[in-house]
Amino acid sequence: MREGRRARLVLDRPPLNILDLSTIEELAASLDALDDSLHVVLLEGEGARAFCAGVAIEDHVPEKLESMLASFHGVVRKLRALPAITLAVVHGHCLGGGCELATSCDLLLTAEEADFGLPEVELGCFPPVAASLFPRRLGTSRTLELLLTGRRFDGRQALDLGLATWAVPHNELAQRREEILEDLTSRSAAVARWIKKAVRCGEAADFDTALAKAEEIYIDELATSQDMREGLAAFLEKRPPRWRHR
Repeated sequence: MREGRRARLVLDRPPLNILDLSTIEELAASLDALDDSLHVVLLEGEGARAFCAGVAIEDHVPEKLESMLASFHGVVRKLRALPAITLAVVHGHCLGGGCELATSCDLLLTAEEADFGLPEVELGCFPPVAASLFPRRLGTSRTLELLLTGRRFDGRQALDLGLATWAVPHNELAQRREEILEDLTSRSAAVARWIKKAVRCGEAADFDTALAKAEEIYIDELATSQDMREGLAAFLEKRPPRWRHR
């Protein structure tokens, strides 16, 4: 949905806006349709329960894995490459790939009560975007702590960690979103694009190279492991996983 020089992209796959291959492809098409005249692109989740609770477990199976990673990481690359300012507005669950998607935006507004986490380790895998992006934001030790434990944290903690830009009570989220949009769009869109370009150039390390390496490890090493197969099977069979490599 476009209004003037703002565009609003909504994840709408109830009840938790989980991203399957079809939804990822729709999001990619929506990003491709955006033009360079936009000032701000808003990314939100529909419904009361979640921004996005991750990528569909069913699409992690071997026959879909490479296609899923290529499609999802393509969306992340498109999002990061947009010249417009990108703003994620998070409420409810923001987990796994949903957390990666939100934190790939330039700015992130969250409800204090939101539920963040990267629980992939519980399924016997890891989040390649977070593994590539978070070290430069949080440092190596904090990134490892989040990915190795899969612990959940709320919006206030996301702000403290540096993953969120603003955190407000849920009942203030809509008002704060509008205030931020008004503030951002009150300034030059051209200058905003140049600021983004300069900041991207100033980032320490090449994101695409890091993400390509994470993809290689994921596909060539992790995806062939018994523990990833076990983690996915246990989730689908609704039983505790029996890890081989504890």
